[in-house]
Amino acid sequence: MNSLSQQTLPVSQAHDLLQRYREVRQHSAHLASPLSPEDLGAQSMPDASPGKWHLAHTSWFFETFLLAEQVADYRPFDPTFCYLFNSYYEAVGPRQPRPQRGLMTRPALDQVLAYRAYVDQHMQQLLAQDLDDDTQALIELGLSHEQQHQELLLMDILHLFSLSALKPAYDPQWPRDKGGRRGKFVDVEGGLVDIGHGGAGFAFDNEGPRHKVYLEPFQIADRLVTNGQWLEFIEAGGYSQANLWLSEGWAIVQAEAWQAPLYWQRGRDGGWQEISLRGLHPVDPNAPVTHVSYYEAAAFAQWADARLPTEAEWEVAACAGCLQQVDDVAWQWTQSAYSGYPGFKTAPSAVGEYNGKFMINQMVLRGGASVTPIGHSRHTYRNFFGPACRWMFSGLRLARDAGQPGATDSDNGEFARDVIAGLSATPKALSPKYFYDSQGSKLFEDICTLPEYYPTRAETALLTEVAPQLAEIIPDGAALVEFGAGACDKVRLLLDAVPQIALYVPIDICSNALERAASQLRERYPTLRIAPQVDDFTRALHLPAAAKGHPRVGFFPGSTLGNFTRPQAVEFLRSAHGLLGRDGCFIIGVDMVKSIDTLEAAYDDASGVTAQFNKNLLTRMNRELGADFDETAFDHLAVWNPQFERIEMHLVSRREQTVEVAGRTFGFQAGERLHTENSHKFTVESFTELAALAGWRVSHQWISEAPQVGLFCLR
Repeated sequence: MNSLSQQTLPVSQAHDLLQRYREVRQHSAHLASPLSPEDLGAQSMPDASPGKWHLAHTSWFFETFLLAEQVADYRPFDPTFCYLFNSYYEAVGPRQPRPQRGLMTRPALDQVLAYRAYVDQHMQQLLAQDLDDDTQALIELGLSHEQQHQELLLMDILHLFSLSALKPAYDPQWPRDKGGRRGKFVDVEGGLVDIGHGGAGFAFDNEGPRHKVYLEPFQIADRLVTNGQWLEFIEAGGYSQANLWLSEGWAIVQAEAWQAPLYWQRGRDGGWQEISLRGLHPVDPNAPVTHVSYYEAAAFAQWADARLPTEAEWEVAACAGCLQQVDDVAWQWTQSAYSGYPGFKTAPSAVGEYNGKFMINQMVLRGGASVTPIGHSRHTYRNFFGPACRWMFSGLRLARDAGQPGATDSDNGEFARDVIAGLSATPKALSPKYFYDSQGSKLFEDICTLPEYYPTRAETALLTEVAPQLAEIIPDGAALVEFGAGACDKVRLLLDAVPQIALYVPIDICSNALERAASQLRERYPTLRIAPQVDDFTRALHLPAAAKGHPRVGFFPGSTLGNFTRPQAVEFLRSAHGLLGRDGCFIIGVDMVKSIDTLEAAYDDASGVTAQFNKNLLTRMNRELGADFDETAFDHLAVWNPQFERIEMHLVSRREQTVEVAGRTFGFQAGERLHTENSHKFTVESFTELAALAGWRVSHQWISEAPQVGLFCLR
């Protein structure tokens, strides 16, 4: 449980708080609605509380700290409730012992619900008045407090149901944690950084003051550890190797016979099953592991030749956009002990009790979880639990020191693996995604302005022409999802023409460029919600929580689809189909087949910029992989391949030579080609066929004047 005091006062007005108050309170009732009175009255362990108690305690907060203080002649619903539903507030008076909350068969559930209605009635009368900033801040605090208890209610119910022989489901349709690839380590420079909450808006007091921290360079995994990785840990004897564990953790493993995460159990076939809010089901090896203690997380990190990040490392990486699965799966353990930041002081009032006195024997978790209410988490949010706790939704991501021996899974590690594989193949080939380091991105911007390079100008003109027709296709309140957004240039033509777009989700792998573009768009479109997502758009498995409930429209201009092989293109279109949903549509740009002279000139310009762009790949390998390419020993070649209807770019060795890359040696014969890029061109028929293979149909199409490019709307 986190702090119940706050530092920065909100600026929202009372009428806004009234609506927010109703929504938060109704959500608590909604979460309790699948549960019986018996479910809501049971307490499964001393650390948990009955659901009925959560519903009453959150009402007690508003009654005690607002109604009793702000409303003249206010009469408590029941004076005994101050004892029954106080949690830890010594200043308020004695309370029912926490381990005995489950013994409270009285008041009955209907009385608790009547209590909530009574408090709501008086709170809505209070919220209808003109309130000072302090009162508004206290109400906001109470609402955030209730959201904490909404999460706790689900955590406690899951623990209760896990002990039942029936293994009931809280909600059989509860969303699954989506599976995906394993995490990759990304590099973070470190240095002197600022962490902690220091801006406008609500925050708990333990999130500040904002202060400086020095970080050594480090690497952090962009995704959470998966069940599959945890299975490998189990099979490697992770729970039986004392050298992996902290002393106290090892003692608990032996005393409690831990063999797996809390809610795992063996099925009749010997395979692992997991109890979740959906009930009992097989463990998904590709989903993130949850319900592990700090001790287990630290042992796994030790086994994986890594460590847990500090909370400062986590916050810096999250704010930089380096992390996926930040707040929608599981709270993430850090190696930071829970204590006050420099300059932290508890508030003198009773609501200041919650934080300072718990700053001992707890570890910090960051992020958020699948049960965390939408909008409740922040990058500065400091959750905390004891290191042996694991009934909450807790997982982990790995970190390690920069330059650590064996650190081969960073972005450079993936680059090195792909380069080694590509140079070992016959014929030699590399992925075009490695063109786009900072210099490569700049050179490509220059290419787009060249007189020979028609695609950018032609597509911009076509998009401008058909934008009014696109406005008729895109539904009200749509979320526009742009794949490979880059500088977000072309989307402005769409945003200007389609005011009904409510949310823009640009997806791109480069966090700095994405945030810079998003910042510029926020200035130009102040009423548009923008939720940038740092991700490889070809692998994106989910959209931000803000996209929930919006009709989804994909946007993929720039003819980038032509860079994919046919199987890759089909796979990407299928992936986009899953991301956008059955009712989504997809606006996509492609380049059309045209004269060979026009095509080859566009990819081999007279001023040689495309040649520089191609050779920059050699420069990048020299810089990042310790290669020794002689750039003058390779020529740029752009050639039309009629069999596959594509322009191919190659680097051609001018002589027989040997190069070293990432500690490996590779030979080139004179005239041997290194294939660096394909740019497929389409006809209406070939694109329609490709889309159909991925489950799409073409609903609209627009083809420009020569040199022809196309825009297609898929459904």
